[in-house]
Amino acid sequence: MKNALRISCSRHNLKVVRDFVTDYLKAYQLPDLQLNQIVLAVDEVVANLIIHANSEDESQHLDLALDVNNKQFGIEIFDDATSSYAPATYHEPDLQEYIRQGRKGGVGMTLVNRIMDRVEFSTQGRRNVCRLYKQL
Repeated sequence: MKNALRISCSRHNLKVVRDFVTDYLKAYQLPDLQLNQIVLAVDEVVANLIIHANSEDESQHLDLALDVNNKQFGIEIFDDATSSYAPATYHEPDLQEYIRQGRKGGVGMTLVNRIMDRVEFSTQGRRNVCRLYKQL
């Protein structure tokens, strides 16, 4: 079973990523809700990296690697963007206030943090890496 993927930083590749994660996790016979939540979390992080960190520059790439170890799903997402996400600067929005104001956007990382058990961002050399973990 293939567990690695390289994509260019284009929104068109979001479906490729969703299919890649879904196909990989099918072997674990997860409930649909859990599978869809994991796919949503990965999709959100990849979309943010493509759109915000890499400015949809198709000459840039993301490398993804999936693994399940001791019933824990893990994904690593690498990129070479000059900017990196700083989780320490992230403040979870007041969702009720967002709804009241009719705001759209800005809640993706809130969803990711609520869906996944652990979310890590770091830099290794010149590469940024995001790691997401979920107990299956």
